Amino acid sequence: MRPRLLFSAAIVLAMMAWAIRPAGQTAAGPERFTVQSEGHPMAVWARFPETPRGVVLLLHGRTWSSRPDFDLQVPGLERSVMASLAARGFAAYALDMRGYGETPRDKTGWLTPRRAAADAINVVNWVAARHSALPRPALVGWSRGAMVGMLAAQVVPARVSALVLFGFAFDPDLEFVDVPAPDKPLELKNTPAAATSDFISPAVTPRAMVDAFVAQAMKADPILADLKNDVEFNALEPSRVNVPTLVLFGARDPGVPMADAGKFFAALATGDKQMIVLPGSDHAAQIEDTHDAWIASVVNFLTRPAARR
Repeated sequence: MRPRLLFSAAIVLAMMAWAIRPAGQTAAGPERFTVQSEGHPMAVWARFPETPRGVVLLLHGRTWSSRPDFDLQVPGLERSVMASLAARGFAAYALDMRGYGETPRDKTGWLTPRRAAADAINVVNWVAARHSALPRPALVGWSRGAMVGMLAAQVVPARVSALVLFGFAFDPDLEFVDVPAPDKPLELKNTPAAATSDFISPAVTPRAMVDAFVAQAMKADPILADLKNDVEFNALEPSRVNVPTLVLFGARDPGVPMADAGKFFAALATGDKQMIVLPGSDHAAQIEDTHDAWIASVVNFLTRPAARR
């Protein structure tokens, strides 16, 4: 039996949240809130319809924050995940994790998996309180954000209605290994090359979209966040996932081998699960020409009819 690292329930119980809507927000852009997580200010973005039918919390990936990942603005193209979800009746919230976007680093300068998951739980609680008449929020994570979302869902399954794991699956028989961290955070500069690295499918990645992503990603995240303690991801257990789960990835995503995805999917404890592979797309399917298919996959899963006798 390989060792596992588990969260303490005290982390969840100790967290309190409040929100402020800053002045000067434009009607065209997303709303911005500040949510306190154990005294640390977390930037949360939102787009929602007048009368939402459901709630989603989006968790970004390793390199870039929520605005470029989930609210990308491309002239002549609709590539904002948040806007598309809102147009389909969902209140869409997106969290900037510590050290990303408009959320500052904490005094340590580092972000760990446990810390990220605890913050996500805090924001889930805050979002749920804002929409108490609706079903519990669904967690939708991309890549490393999917890992964080899965950790959170394992800890507080009763607080989420569904889990969408986008661009992430792993062989449950393998372990995550830790990379030795330097004594201090490096705070390296991000690069345009890093912003283009996920786009490996020319047929679905128009130049206007790539250019827009590079510009908006570099503006939102000029400095790379510093991460450590990835061994904490060994707490991920498909056999402990008991919430409805969608595993979603692009057919050309190099980080999700089909064999690993099938093994991971089979190991999920929940009987309410689906796996969807988007043809032609890679690791950034939500903002490529597969955007509509990605949105349809998520919305159809969240609105699927319940089984009836």
